Amino acid sequence: MRVLLIEDDDHLASYLKQGLQETGMVVDRAADGHDGLFLATGEPYDALIIDRMLPKLDGLSIVRTLRASDNHVPVLILSALGEVDDRVKGLRAGGDDYLVKPFAFSELHARLEALFRRGSSEAPLTRLSVVDLEMDLLSREVSRAGNPVELQPREFRLLEYLMRHAGQVVTRTMLLEHVWDYHFDPQTNVIDVHVSRLRAKIDRDFEPQLLETVRGAGYRLRDTA
Repeated sequence: MRVLLIEDDDHLASYLKQGLQETGMVVDRAADGHDGLFLATGEPYDALIIDRMLPKLDGLSIVRTLRASDNHVPVLILSALGEVDDRVKGLRAGGDDYLVKPFAFSELHARLEALFRRGSSEAPLTRLSVVDLEMDLLSREVSRAGNPVELQPREFRLLEYLMRHAGQVVTRTMLLEHVWDYHFDPQTNVIDVHVSRLRAKIDRDFEPQLLETVRGAGYRLRDTA
C-alpha cells in the first residue's frame, strides 16, 4: 500500500514514516500544505494522512480541494484540536477519519487499515504490470516473463517507483526524494549502483531491455515491447 503523509513536524513524520514502512507500506512525506496537495493530486495513493495545521495550506483546505476535484482517496486527519466541533469540521470537510494528538502508533495503524478495507471508489492498487514485468505489492514478489526476480528492499522500492512512472523520464532528484528520502543530491553514486544492480536482475536475461538511461536526464522504464 502507498501512503502520503503530510506533516510539518519532522520528528513525528520520521517516527510515523519509519513505523509504516516497517509494516510494508510505501510512504511519501510532504512537509507543508502546498507540497502535500501537489503530491496528492499528481501521484496515486491508497490513503493520505494529513495534519490539520500545516504551513502554506491547512489540512482541511487540502481535503476540500481533493473532494472538489472528485478525488476520493481515503483521508485520515491528524490534529491536536480534539473538541467535538473540531472533529465534525474535519469530517464534514471530507475526511474519512479523525485522530487526535497525542496518539499511539498502533491506533493510527489500525485506523489506516480500516480505511484500506473500507476502500475508496476504486479498489486499491495491488499489482503493477509493465510489458512482461509483474510486481505484487502485497506479497512483494516480482517476476519477469513468469520468472521470479529476487530484489532487496531498496531495489523493490526503486522498481516500484519506476513502474508507477513507466514510460516517463524519472530524474535523479525524484529518485532521491521518493526512494532514498533525500531532499538534496549528496554527491553519491548510490542511484547508479542500485540502477545497475536492478538492470542486471530484470534485463540481463530478457528481451526487450526495459530499463533505459536517458543521458543528462535520468532513467525510464519502457512501457512498450
